[in-house]
Amino acid sequence: MSQYWSDLVRRLTPYVPGEQPRLERLIKLNTNENPYPPSPRALAALRQAAGDELRLYPDPSGDALKQAVVDYYGLSGREWVFVGNGSDEVLAFIFMALLKHQRPLLFPDITYSFYPVYCGLYDIDYRNVPLTDDFCVRIEDYAQPNGGIIFPNPNAPTGRALALAEIQRLLAVNTDSVVVVDEAYVDFGGESAVALCARFPNLLVVQTLSKSRSLAGLRVGFAVGHPALIEALERVKNSFNSYPLDRFALAGAVAALEDRDYFEQTRNQVIASREQLTRELEMLGFEVLPSAANFVFARHRDHDAAGLQAQLRAQSIIVRHFRAPRIDQFLRITVGTDAECAALLGALRSIVG
Repeated sequence: MSQYWSDLVRRLTPYVPGEQPRLERLIKLNTNENPYPPSPRALAALRQAAGDELRLYPDPSGDALKQAVVDYYGLSGREWVFVGNGSDEVLAFIFMALLKHQRPLLFPDITYSFYPVYCGLYDIDYRNVPLTDDFCVRIEDYAQPNGGIIFPNPNAPTGRALALAEIQRLLAVNTDSVVVVDEAYVDFGGESAVALCARFPNLLVVQTLSKSRSLAGLRVGFAVGHPALIEALERVKNSFNSYPLDRFALAGAVAALEDRDYFEQTRNQVIASREQLTRELEMLGFEVLPSAANFVFARHRDHDAAGLQAQLRAQSIIVRHFRAPRIDQFLRITVGTDAECAALLGALRSIVG
């Protein structure tokens, strides 16, 4: 029945999300979910939200969540914050509202694979900027005419982080287009660029509560930037979906942001487990890129990555493999609990010897 498709749909190459398999006794280390449960305060807020008020529409502006972000980062007002259904929806609005121009959008050749999908969906011209040989973003490579720049920091799937001083250096010379810093993993070792937003009106920072707040199931994301940028996103949102976040998402997200002690406890545990996992993988002969995320990106000098993934899967351990140039011998491995990491390492010892 594809004869009913539009020409646009025929041209699309959709994003492929990480596998969500249903296997018994599965150790799932492929989609960068947090191994620890959400904040108890967030769970309590969700239970409280399950009441009679569900018959009413949620706040279309999400003001309580915007205020929680304002309080967390010390912003001057809610007009600096945009909220949406996960950072993917926030990014979709950004591509439509701020990154569609005559000059090409720039982003790394190895990066979040949703970026070229959005370019196809919104008919945005783009240019890949190669990472260095050691998979770093080099600011000088972005000194070229552009209609916008976007990159994750830390980058995905490499996990490498760009220093805040480097982002500031980019903003100082790239003043004629928007620079979007996608900080999905920043809480695990990066330095947020939110502090630069007041100084650079063309900077937009995107975050999600899926990773460091263990709320992937709620789908909550936000952007911070100059009110003129936020207004553009609001105009798109209100032309598309005026009630993006439901009452559960708003309640759980606010409580999670307010529970700073639990956030610090769980993210520090993930960071400690990541460092231990890195050391153990290196002892098994893996090269592991320096990671500031809740995953590691690793390759073995003697074993094919696809083969390793298949052998791990046979033991009910799922990791991510990307069949893409330059990285087809790497595995992206989510940091799980210490017990899950130990099981992974035990399986790898039996495979690589």
